Formats: sequence, C-alpha cells, structure tokens
Amino acid sequence: QVQLVESGGGLVKAGESLRLSCVASGSILSINGMGWYRQAPGKQRELVAAITGGGSTNYADSVKGRFTISRDNAKNTVYLQMNSLKPEDTAAYYCNADLVRAGIPGRYDYWGQGTQVTVSS
Repeated sequence: QVQLVESGGGLVKAGESLRLSCVASGSILSINGMGWYRQAPGKQRELVAAITGGGSTNYADSVKGRFTISRDNAKNTVYLQMNSLKPEDTAAYYCNADLVRAGIPGRYDYWGQGTQVTVSS
C-alpha cells in the first residue's frame, strides 16, 4: 500500500507565502517524477510544477518566478514553496508521484488527497 499525504495549505492574504509538503509512504522501491497540481472550483485540474528524479523542474507559466518545487529523495518528500500568492492561486492542491512499488512490476501513478490553499485579496 502506498499513500501520499499533503500538508501546509491554509488561508493567507495576497502577497504572502505558503510551503506545501507531500510525503510518500508505503511499499515504495523508487520514485520517478513528482509534481503538484491544482484544481479550482469549476475548473480542470492543472499542472503547477513538476520535478524529475534527477531534479529537473518545470512550471506552469502562471507560477514561474513565484513558486519553487523541490524534493528530498531520502524522505520521499516533495515541497512547493509558494511566494507572492495571488487570489487566482486559490485551489485545492494535489501531490502526484510516479513510482515503482516493491515487489510489483511496473510504474504507478499515485495522488494525495489534496490540501486547500485560499488567498484573500
């Protein structure tokens, strides 16, 4: 069994910062890419930022220069540092991991349960 658990969401004012964390646990052999997605009410889920196992990153245009994704492979954890938050960043944020499970062939995609980020103007 594998679980991804996010934390760090909350209510902040525009211009403030938040740091999201996501810990993957369970029968994990290795983790390839990890990423953060978000979904606002009435909108489709969208990629916010992603990081490969080697540390290469990519970001949605809307967050470039404000958000930073990083990971700690020893802790199976991915972070999202969000600075200069805007009301349009308000959404549920979901962690995603592409991983290999111990004893099970193949790669599998897992999602966390989501953490809410609300930015007031």
